[in-house]
Amino acid sequence: MITMVQTSPDGPPHRRQSQILVPIDTPGVTIDHPMQVFGDDDAPHGHMHITFKDARVPAANLLLGEGRGFEISQLRLGPGRIHHCMRSIGAAERAIELMCRRGLHREAFGKTISHLGKNMEVIARARIEIEAMRLMVLRAAKAMDTMGNAEARVWISAVKAMVPEKVCQIIDAAIQIHGATGVSQWTPLAAMYTQQRTLRLADGPDEVHHFVVARFELNRYQDGPGDIPMTSHTGPVFAGP
Repeated sequence: MITMVQTSPDGPPHRRQSQILVPIDTPGVTIDHPMQVFGDDDAPHGHMHITFKDARVPAANLLLGEGRGFEISQLRLGPGRIHHCMRSIGAAERAIELMCRRGLHREAFGKTISHLGKNMEVIARARIEIEAMRLMVLRAAKAMDTMGNAEARVWISAVKAMVPEKVCQIIDAAIQIHGATGVSQWTPLAAMYTQQRTLRLADGPDEVHHFVVARFELNRYQDGPGDIPMTSHTGPVFAGP
């Protein structure tokens, strides 16, 4: 397994971590138990609670070099975040399909559920948000292709902050239209919600990505006067391809 450890605690923040190959049968490595997510067993696809005690491996097991663990992670985090968002949009499409089918074929108080209360607006907003997310992800992906991961990072953070949160809301709306069935084993919605809510923490929580976008935006006006409408600026522009 690939293990991320701190090897240079006094180095620059981005050079403190290293990645090391550690065979699972290494003496001192103990797999304690699988972790649970929302109270449910996530094995065998999830994460394990692992204890390392005096575990030693050859220096040759160090990947790329000491202090380059963060660099290795960044190589996959950009594409990985885009991939998460793509799959999330697929989940949103599934949720709106289930929402509409339930709404059209279930009745209450003499009407189909889709025509009760504000459910028409709920469905409309879900479709609008799905298409907005799709366009944002396409633009972020194009930014990666044409500008590279580093220059496209603000776009990547924008979609990573936006998409899982919005998809959670769409799945939640689908659950609400299903009633108690929505949280049962009879639909995939409960599992979908759990996955999407977890994704708001994976590869950086929402707050980290909001910080990246806000910092980039504030830098545009850093050197200008305050409280005066600006006609130009010298800072970097939140622009894409």
